Amino acid sequence: MRAGVADTHVALWYLFQDSRLSQRARDFIDEAGSRGLGVALSPISLAEILYLVEKNRLPVAAYHELKKALADRDYVLEETLFNAAVVDAMTHVSRAEIPDMPDRIVAATSVYLGVPVISRDSRIRSSAVMTIW
Repeated sequence: MRAGVADTHVALWYLFQDSRLSQRARDFIDEAGSRGLGVALSPISLAEILYLVEKNRLPVAAYHELKKALADRDYVLEETLFNAAVVDAMTHVSRAEIPDMPDRIVAATSVYLGVPVISRDSRIRSSAVMTIW
């Protein structure tokens, strides 16, 4: 069972203990882990991270360390599926509110799973999608 869906930056900031992650978001993820619940990460986030690595906006280690953490069955973040059901859930996420495709997929994943998205993104937070920040 999943407690939430991490946006791309949240996954990285949590993994690397970055101070930009809000205390509320950190506490939410920590609490999920202590309750034996996972926090989903969409494969679109992995693609986004790889893209940012290729553009030299993130170090190569960001991608590899996150993949390594996701392979650990005890790590709170868990890769989730991006499938037709998530695409269908995109019909419940306003393109006008969340125009960026990766962000819309992350939001749709949270709608599909029925859990909040953990994100600092102002467009996601001001949309109708449940958020934690």
